[in-house]
Amino acid sequence: MAPPGTATVSADPDRVALAEIELCGELIIAASTADGERLSADRIDEVLRVATERAVRER
Repeated sequence: MAPPGTATVSADPDRVALAEIELCGELIIAASTADGERLSADRIDEVLRVATERAVRER
């Protein structure tokens, strides 16, 4: 399943794959700078811009 950030990307598989790779990279960066052993669910949502995507869909 594609991450929430790819919901607005066209159905072009290459674009979807690139968007997913970008989001994974952002998660890796966030994890490498995290204080604890794991990212919290809230921090993961923040990195993946879940709240932003929900707000856009609710309009």
